[in-house]
Amino acid sequence: MPALSLPFSPLRSLRYTSIVAANIWSPSSLLPPLLRSSSRFARPSLRPSSSIFSVSTKYVGRSVAVAVESMAVEPPSHPTYDLKAVIALALSEDAGDRGDVTCLAIIPKDMKAEAHFIAKEDGVVAGIALAEMIFNEVDHFLKVEWSVKDGDLVCKGMQFGKVYGNAHSIIVAERIVLNFMQRMSGIATLTKAMADAAHPSCILETRKTAPGLRLVDKWAVLIGGGKNHRLGLFDMVMIKDNHISIAGGVANALKSVDEFLQQSNLQMPVEVETRTLEELEELLEFSSQNRTSLTRIMLDNMVVPLPNGDVDVSMLKDAVQLVNGRFETEASGNVTIETVKKIGETGVTYISSGALTHSVKALDISLKIDTELALQVGRRTNRA
Repeated sequence: MPALSLPFSPLRSLRYTSIVAANIWSPSSLLPPLLRSSSRFARPSLRPSSSIFSVSTKYVGRSVAVAVESMAVEPPSHPTYDLKAVIALALSEDAGDRGDVTCLAIIPKDMKAEAHFIAKEDGVVAGIALAEMIFNEVDHFLKVEWSVKDGDLVCKGMQFGKVYGNAHSIIVAERIVLNFMQRMSGIATLTKAMADAAHPSCILETRKTAPGLRLVDKWAVLIGGGKNHRLGLFDMVMIKDNHISIAGGVANALKSVDEFLQQSNLQMPVEVETRTLEELEELLEFSSQNRTSLTRIMLDNMVVPLPNGDVDVSMLKDAVQLVNGRFETEASGNVTIETVKKIGETGVTYISSGALTHSVKALDISLKIDTELALQVGRRTNRA
């Protein structure tokens, strides 16, 4: 089988496989994944996937079969990001050059098992569609069933999904599936809370994502009800403080961008960061006198923290009034779950928060074969 080309040069020669005869994943070659679809089911019943749909998925750079029904929220489209390679890398770093030596020592290769997903705290679940991709990459004979979909609320002690099949395959996939699901669910949970508090302003994340997990982190934000900021350096012009310092001011920086876009015959969103009301006025004056590509203005650190823990948003409110709807506005800096409601009340269009992805608290989720004992231990530790 052909090797999977990875975006990380030290690993370009690695090959991956799912050994069908033993239903065990190990590093050697790639078995093309076949992702089953899961229907949406009313709680609490669990039912199996049944139909396969092939769709074009730009985010992995190729057309693959995906679980359409279980993909309640599609990932953002990225021209070079390879989600299959990210999954393969995660499995490879776990398996090393020997595979799961504990499973090889203990579990007969033909043993079957059933494991259940258990939420150990309340939150928004995310990563269900990605979990299906991982299970199918490890062993496409595994059967996965869900009683929820990405973006649904789960509560502590709730069993919301199960996987059945080769016991070795389930345990090999377990930690990788949970690592992704716990991180994505933590991001989605915080995003949901902040999006609800900020309404009618929209919540955005930033590029402050885990290296290599940019698309996964931003996918989780979408699942939680937020919107995506730019995916990278390629899909939006964003004139920040260092650009402005080098250009000699916001007007000079924007003028250079306008000329570049025209010469390059490019059309894309353009955002300029402003740090003071004087910078904002300079930008607005330039845009009123020139034909410009400006679409959004960032109002950076115009939320001032107070000694009592509250924030002063008067400067931000003044800035929004100066813009007066001519451009989209984005508040950035000192955005927390405690301050976001007050920031949203200023009338700003967007509120961006790096904390959504750079300071994520994972949602506690487990995958257990002995669910009764797991719930007993969970109740003992107040986690079920």
